[in-house]
Amino acid sequence: MVDLPLVLGGLLVGFVVGLTGMGGGALMTPMLIFVFRVDPLVAVSSDVVASLFMKPAGAFVHLRRRTVNLPLVGWLCLGSVPAAFSGALLIKVIPFGDQLDTVLRYVLGVALLLASFGLVVRAVLQMVRTRSALGEGPVAPSAPSLVVRPLPTVLLGAVAGLMVGVTSVGAGSIIIVILLLMYPALKASQVVGTDLVQAVPLVAAASLGHLLYGDFSLGLTVSLLIGAIPGAWFGAHVSSRAPGGIIRRALAILLLASALKLLGAPLWLVLAAAGGALVGGNLVWIWVKRRFGAPALPAPSPSTTPSPPDEPARIDESSRRT
Repeated sequence: MVDLPLVLGGLLVGFVVGLTGMGGGALMTPMLIFVFRVDPLVAVSSDVVASLFMKPAGAFVHLRRRTVNLPLVGWLCLGSVPAAFSGALLIKVIPFGDQLDTVLRYVLGVALLLASFGLVVRAVLQMVRTRSALGEGPVAPSAPSLVVRPLPTVLLGAVAGLMVGVTSVGAGSIIIVILLLMYPALKASQVVGTDLVQAVPLVAAASLGHLLYGDFSLGLTVSLLIGAIPGAWFGAHVSSRAPGGIIRRALAILLLASALKLLGAPLWLVLAAAGGALVGGNLVWIWVKRRFGAPALPAPSPSTTPSPPDEPARIDESSRRT
């Protein structure tokens, strides 16, 4: 039976994934654990399988917009696909017994902290690189010209794939941040598009592993997908045309709060950290806006200013009166 709250949660997560290329597992898994009280292993397995159908919706939009670097996708998948399948198998063979849920919570917490840090690093890099407080803006579809570095790219895919297989968290955040560092010529929308496309075979391998060795819930996944697929499609349309910097800052705060909660921090500390990040982030945003904000547009010259068009109307009106 379809669960409407799960559908709405999937819609929100799908939109964020399509918009930013990250945040699927980082948002969906904590949402399932804390909001819907789902067992951590079930949450990880169901999230991974849901991503298998959610990611292509956003990837297809970016392929049509030509904001994907296909050679990078190939090298990333060479490392990520086998690692993702191995990560799902690793959960089953880890000798933690009854402590598996606790271990997964801590692993997820660390992964979310890394994801939150990665979002902050990415936002700063984009603001400095584009000299804009928004960090990025709409770009014209084009194929980026860059030299691919095979070995580091394969290793990056392997690390991200292993994290997805074990926790369902981290692929988008890690891949996007490191791609920006390794390939600064890539535009932001092209990084998002490349990550979404490479995530399809990655998640397919992880899903197969979780279907065989995990604790997948069909009803839970179907409810999530009803909302997540249209959400990812719409978010990808927005991200391929519009800025996404503000969304990523809000996502970083949410990831920080979720990570602290998973790691067992008391509620007051979670709220204090989220509030501090919100206030501190806004102060930094104001400073960056003043420092890197776009210059004001020059005023039009008098020679190019069109004359007011109401003069003939005045003449006609006066002639009517006479």
